[in-house]
Amino acid sequence: MTSQAHSQRSSFKQVLSTNKLTFGLLTPIEGYPQSDIPTLHQHLELAKLADESGFAALWLRDVPFRDPTFGDVAQVFDPMVYASWLSASTTKISIGTAGMILPLRDPIAISKQALSVDQLSQGRFILGVSSGDRPSEYPAFGIQFEERASIFRDSFEMIRVLSQQTFPRHKSQHFGNLDGSLDLLPKPFTGQLPIVAVGRCGQELDWLAQHADAWIGHQSHLESLPALIRAWHTSSLSEPKPYGYGTFFELDRNPNAPLIWGRGIRAGRNTLIDLWRRQQEQGVSHVALNLRVSHRPAKETLLELAEYVLPQFA
Repeated sequence: MTSQAHSQRSSFKQVLSTNKLTFGLLTPIEGYPQSDIPTLHQHLELAKLADESGFAALWLRDVPFRDPTFGDVAQVFDPMVYASWLSASTTKISIGTAGMILPLRDPIAISKQALSVDQLSQGRFILGVSSGDRPSEYPAFGIQFEERASIFRDSFEMIRVLSQQTFPRHKSQHFGNLDGSLDLLPKPFTGQLPIVAVGRCGQELDWLAQHADAWIGHQSHLESLPALIRAWHTSSLSEPKPYGYGTFFELDRNPNAPLIWGRGIRAGRNTLIDLWRRQQEQGVSHVALNLRVSHRPAKETLLELAEYVLPQFA
């Protein structure tokens, strides 16, 4: 393997590796508990702070439309455009999507965009993919919500083929066919484009374990998490693949505030250190924190985590 290949693989492993726990942030990096639209006043400043403070990744959600019944439009910007802009404004932190809704996107366009950001960021990009969970968006795209699981698999396989093979031949059920006369450029910065499943994607766990490079699930019940991780590791055909989860998060100002684990996590930093040490032993590789519900200034939260929590897992 070339030194460049080592760089790309180590970049992915700096975020998702089975032997350590890392932390990421879902954008926008701010709280907006009283609104479905973030202010986005300091998003570049906070992204740079996260980069400098030792956070492993910034995760960008794919939310095409504003649906008031869901109450959250995420970071507003198109995730691929935003990923390119953030990668140009940071130096170390990885940029990932969490995740691109494959049934609503053309796999050729996703491949072209993902590989472009991968090259421009020198291997700091992670393609997170999902099947989507907002039925109201599907009619606008002319897609049947009930077919999303099948479309997801078809799109996933085409992205793999386009990113890994030269002048590929591939037959698709829902999209076009490749006859070997065309090639897609660029190819991955080195070796392989990391593709991570975000949520269950409408798939069996075995399928995800065999095809994705890692799995970032939604926050599960605290007591059932160890069994879920064991099932995920068992589903892998060879060595276990990394598991992480995303969660709403608020850091309590009291360092010893007890854990509140429900539709998110709220606790003091000392309680969180104990929690995440246990979860690291259980096999959690990454925690993606969503500050949407937080009432504290985001900068204040990031600085406290960087000073007291991140060094415990460095």
